[in-house]
Amino acid sequence: MPWQEPGKGDKDPWKSGNQQPPDLEEIFRTVSARLQSIFGGGGSKGNGAGKRGGGRGGAISLLLLLLVFWAAWDAIHIIDQAEQGVVLRFGKYSRTLSPGINMTLPRPIETVIKVNVSNVRVDEDRGHMLTQDENLVEFIYKVQYRINNAQDFLFRVRDPELTLRQAAESALRESVGTNSLDSILEGNARTKVRIETQRVLQETLDLYQAGLQVTEFNLVDVNVPKQVREAYSDVIRAREDRERYKEEARVHANSVIPEARGKAARIQQEAAGYKASTIALATGEADRFKLVLDQYRLAPKVTRKRLYLETMESVLANNKKVFLDVDSSGNILYLPLGEAVGSGSSTILPPVKTANSSRNSGQQSSNDPRSKAREGRR
Repeated sequence: MPWQEPGKGDKDPWKSGNQQPPDLEEIFRTVSARLQSIFGGGGSKGNGAGKRGGGRGGAISLLLLLLVFWAAWDAIHIIDQAEQGVVLRFGKYSRTLSPGINMTLPRPIETVIKVNVSNVRVDEDRGHMLTQDENLVEFIYKVQYRINNAQDFLFRVRDPELTLRQAAESALRESVGTNSLDSILEGNARTKVRIETQRVLQETLDLYQAGLQVTEFNLVDVNVPKQVREAYSDVIRAREDRERYKEEARVHANSVIPEARGKAARIQQEAAGYKASTIALATGEADRFKLVLDQYRLAPKVTRKRLYLETMESVLANNKKVFLDVDSSGNILYLPLGEAVGSGSSTILPPVKTANSSRNSGQQSSNDPRSKAREGRR
């Protein structure tokens, strides 16, 4: 496809032909002439020396204009809401800029360093420390902090992050050294160690004027070293078994002791009741004896007989009584008087051999023909 333009003929975009690049000196002279016309410089007419002087004046004017623009641009600073601007005048601290649009002198007179004071930074480290009972424990801790004073952060301490790490390790050692290993690993003193470490760390940073504010101090992991971890696990299991046995014994004691106390109270109540009943019975017997004694004094014979009858009645009341008719020649009638009323029946016992019955039986046997026959056979 031919490249054609009206009045210019064919044009190949890949071939420049006889066209030359623009002359930079010509462009510079054109800009200088325009600046001279703006700032009241000489025209283009004159001798060659005037032209050379006009060229130097235009360059100076252009340089001055660029310098003015650069100074205006470098003197305006926009500080973000989360930042603070620290102004250095010839390398020395001058002032701190608040968020917004601020004006300063251009460099190198004044320099602005922007510091983010709202961003929360995190530093994580680990260390081995001794507890109060001289046991070694391994800590992995994390510190969250932010900058609260940009001037102190930049100029008071050479390396604030390193200072923070060392101060955190020192504060943690101080807190761990006042607690035992068991309390730290079981979680009873872990919260106390964390709070105490954060307090000591903040006090140390304030003493150093590091310009840092600790927002949170966390213990990521707390454990004994790997070389003794298995042995300590056995110790923990033994301790748990001990606590379990203690709890089982406590439950058993709570179930047995109340029962034993109840039995003891019941026995005491029964003993008290038996004591009261025995005393009352003895007192009643004594009073009855006194009354009987009074009656005996009034009527000895009647009282003696009555006592005899009452004694026999009490003795024979629970004995079985049987009626036997021993005078009859036949079967003996067995009549239990104590059961006659309840059963309404009697039992016939075989005859009891007595002297009269044996004599009568002898006579009957002699008169009996069957007995005589038996004797004849004999």
